[in-house]
Amino acid sequence: MSRRANPFDPRIVLVLLLVGALAFLLFLYALGQGWTGGSERDGGGHASGNGLNGYSGLVTLLEATGHDVSLSRNQGSLEDYGLQVLTPPLWTDGEELDAIIEQRIADGNGPTLLILPKWFAMPVPPAPGIESKKGWVVLANASSPEWFGNLAIAEGTRLAIGRTGGWQGLGASGALPVSDTVQALVGDSLNTMRPLLVDSEGDVLAAEVLPPIDEDGFEPWPVVVVFEPDLLNNHGLADRERAAMAVTLVERAMEGEDLPIRFDLTLNGLGSAANLLTLAFRPPFLAATLCLLLAALVIGWRAFRRFGPAVAEEPAMAQGKRQLARNGAALVERVKRWHLLKAPYEDMVGRRIAAALGLRHAETGSREEAIDRALARRGHDGPPFSRLASNLRAADKPRDIIRAAQGLRDLERTVKE
Repeated sequence: MSRRANPFDPRIVLVLLLVGALAFLLFLYALGQGWTGGSERDGGGHASGNGLNGYSGLVTLLEATGHDVSLSRNQGSLEDYGLQVLTPPLWTDGEELDAIIEQRIADGNGPTLLILPKWFAMPVPPAPGIESKKGWVVLANASSPEWFGNLAIAEGTRLAIGRTGGWQGLGASGALPVSDTVQALVGDSLNTMRPLLVDSEGDVLAAEVLPPIDEDGFEPWPVVVVFEPDLLNNHGLADRERAAMAVTLVERAMEGEDLPIRFDLTLNGLGSAANLLTLAFRPPFLAATLCLLLAALVIGWRAFRRFGPAVAEEPAMAQGKRQLARNGAALVERVKRWHLLKAPYEDMVGRRIAAALGLRHAETGSREEAIDRALARRGHDGPPFSRLASNLRAADKPRDIIRAAQGLRDLERTVKE
């Protein structure tokens, strides 16, 4: 017995499975890339910020000059090889930032460019005649980060905000976008820092930190610290001289090497989980992924190569009068109550024989005598009904009960013939 033909076209089912698999893979990739529906244009001072204090312009500029630039939303990428650009906000945990910088110095994974924050920014307030896009900000006030003193590279130094006439260094010079709110490293003790850019008063706007050479003679990659963020943010890159200086400063941090440039977003609260799709194809998850793909391939092959429609399963419970009788007999046999069947069976057969002989309804004893007389008038030469009924009542064992019941059944067939 077989079911009717499959109502689903295998080609359509295959297309649905492929679309579902691709959608699932895209979902995993979106989780890893941070495509969760939230906007990164939040007015923050990070590489995705398009406000005055953001660095999306620097990202675009470096890409246009042929550099390999990417945005990192995973803390694990902080240990990857290349130039790591850090743009921490004013509320950053100084100890966490110091651990990141020291770890990169120790591992030798590449140079680090640290851009200090300064501005307090707020969204552009709605006003008649003023048009603004999402993420545009108004620079409200400036303050130096309190956590800077907790960094090991900043030991013995201090920051200050004041007025200056401009900047110079790296073979160029120019003015700053806001000359009366400039953040610089002041004082004579620069520790192990080498000034790269200074203002008109000689205060340091950007410097290169040279970590000490270790006992094996290994010279670590430098850490370049930009104290004045207006040199590299969107506000500062509006000027051609500052834009050219920004590219020169980044290339100086890479010491002439062609390194990948990675802008960190995790310190700005824009981090996301690791890319699940990438993790699935990396040890130790690679073995499980391959086994899962192989199992899916085998299941799919068996499903599409099956010969004929599926065989219909038999019902767990058979239907009909015969099956009902069998179920009742099985129940009686299970509970061992054969003696309960004797009186009902005798009464049932007696009624049917009396009806076949045309006798009226009577009590059991009177009915037996009436059946015996009617059988005698018909010339019946077998055992009378009363004897067969008595045998059934006297039987105790299941075998004797069945034999006596069979005798009554044979008598009924004889009467009805």
